[in-house]
Amino acid sequence: MNPLKSPANSDFKLPPYPYDRLEEIKHIAEEKFGEYVDLSVGTPVDPPPSFVPHLLATSGAERGYPASIGSLPFRKSAAGWMSERFDVEVDPTHIAATVGTKEFVASLPGYLHLLNPHRDVVLYPEVSYPTYKMGAVLSGLKHCAVPVAKNGELLFDQLPDWAVEGALLLWINYPSNPTGSTDGIEPAVKWAKEHGALLVSDECYVEFVWSGSANSVLQYASEGVLALHSLSKRSNLAGLRVGFYAGDPDIVHFISEVRKHAGFMVPGPVQLVAAEALSEYSHVEVQRRRYFERLEILQGAFSEAGFKLHLPQGGFYLWFEGGDLGFKDGFEVARYLAETAGVIVSPGEFYGDASSEYVRVAVVAPTDLVSLVASRLSAQGH
Repeated sequence: MNPLKSPANSDFKLPPYPYDRLEEIKHIAEEKFGEYVDLSVGTPVDPPPSFVPHLLATSGAERGYPASIGSLPFRKSAAGWMSERFDVEVDPTHIAATVGTKEFVASLPGYLHLLNPHRDVVLYPEVSYPTYKMGAVLSGLKHCAVPVAKNGELLFDQLPDWAVEGALLLWINYPSNPTGSTDGIEPAVKWAKEHGALLVSDECYVEFVWSGSANSVLQYASEGVLALHSLSKRSNLAGLRVGFYAGDPDIVHFISEVRKHAGFMVPGPVQLVAAEALSEYSHVEVQRRRYFERLEILQGAFSEAGFKLHLPQGGFYLWFEGGDLGFKDGFEVARYLAETAGVIVSPGEFYGDASSEYVRVAVVAPTDLVSLVASRLSAQGH
């Protein structure tokens, strides 16, 4: 008998991968325009720093197995970046490498449950990156979305008792994907401490804060807290898969030991590139200018087309609903935009049931294509 078809396994069904659900919408754009501009997935398209090809070709670090925790130069560079960027001092021994950050998000709940089997609930904002919830699902744990106010405040007092009592892990995202909100770090730190949950702040968009100064959760606490960082967005290195986590030394040590057994390793040449990228900021400034220009272009164009939206506090996404224009949900908005502007956007349902009326627009296409989309959108408003 095939064990995958046994009754014991029959209740578990993976949901469709969110972005696989966009094929129908892509066909709509292709039929009208012959092609489409994809602003659905937040994948970088701009050039990486100029030093990347040379370092990858000449490092010599590909010969041996890299340390799972990350090389000391990489971790020192990460510590130096956090010191300069956030004025927080983190010992390099309290930092460890990740193979990108999505795999860490998806696997962390199961590893933490080994450490604390009496807690089995993963919490995350009700409008957020879908992998926070999926990490709980893949680990066989319970999950509960924390209600979010219009201003981005997490409404912990609305959580059910079972979620509070069983809280193992609380995710926050700064700035928020998809909303761009930069609020809520300090209340989350306080709540997690009071209720004995590990707080992990996913800070992969922290270099793209537009309103006020950029912050890290490690400015508020280190015990019972982790900060998660990625080079995918800040340095256009999504294809190299490298990031790091830092914070509570006991948690960092435990997780890094588990990951060592599991064989998670960032390739040596990639770590060399990451160390250099974290110590060099001019390429980040260039990317900041690119994203903000595109945000302004599309915010203006969507406004001309009749949508109500504002520039985000942070991140490189526009987040808005179409109800005022008569659209019943985000999928309907996405179909309309594919047909009228040849652009693919993400329906808000991907980021939680509470956001089904919204769409998310990632300004990740080259500026000439963003401008093309903008011209088509602007024409809809006249």
